[in-house]
Parts: sequence; structure tokens; C-alpha cells
Amino acid sequence: MKARIVRIDKTLPLPEYKTEGAVAFDLYTREKMDIPSKTIAYAPSNIIVEVAPGYVLMVAARSGLHKKGLSLANGVGIIDQDFHGPEDEIKIALYNFSDAMVSVEKGDRLAQAMFVPVEKGSWEEVVQIKEVSRSGFGSTGMQ
Repeated sequence: MKARIVRIDKTLPLPEYKTEGAVAFDLYTREKMDIPSKTIAYAPSNIIVEVAPGYVLMVAARSGLHKKGLSLANGVGIIDQDFHGPEDEIKIALYNFSDAMVSVEKGDRLAQAMFVPVEKGSWEEVVQIKEVSRSGFGSTGMQ
């Protein structure tokens, strides 16, 4: 799949798959920023991506993000197919869960993204789906 991309700061590299088996590519931060303890900040990723019809671009934390005292504030980011206008730079929503200021440097790789095929559903409204409920969260491991 070819995806059209705008790179805002040309001194930063294009996203790339770092290994042959990688399914996601890293996102680089475009600016240095200091994130105070217990706050959310939005790090610009330096790219605007046109997502092909039938796909979504999902943004997830890199596995080592927590080592910096950061997590993604929104869990997983969803980049829709129509989010690629001139001001639609992908932002990485970061939450500093630590008790200290966390510094992010220009060019840091804090998140990763992957193209995922999607299918839109339609609704069939019914009165009830089945007779018995399964139970709540984590119920399959309980006796």
C-alpha cells in the first residue's frame, strides 16, 4: 500500500519499519517539550498522512514509553481516512504519570502507528440478543 504523507520538518526522517518483521512504524516528535507531572501534552509527530479507504491508522505507545514516565493519554489514537488537511498533523497525546517533569527531545520516538483494515458495520436493532448473560469483567476465569 502506498500512503501519501506530508513531512513538516524535513530534518526528521520519514517514518520507517525498523525491522523486516515490524508491523508498525515509529513516530518522531517534532519539538522539544517539558511535560509537568500529572499533566497531558500533545507532541507533534511531524506528519500528515492520507489514510487509504478501507483502513485506519492506529497510534499506540512504543513498548518503552513507560520507562520515561509517560503513557498515551488516549490509550490508542485513531486517525480517520478524512484527517489529512493542511493543519491535521498527527499529535501524540502524552500523559506524565510520574512525580517529576519529563523532557521529550526533538526526534524522540515515543509512539508507533500501523495501518489496519476496517469494515463499517450496519445495525439491526432487536429486542434481545440471547437468553442468558455471560457476566462481568474477568468472569471467564472465575469458578
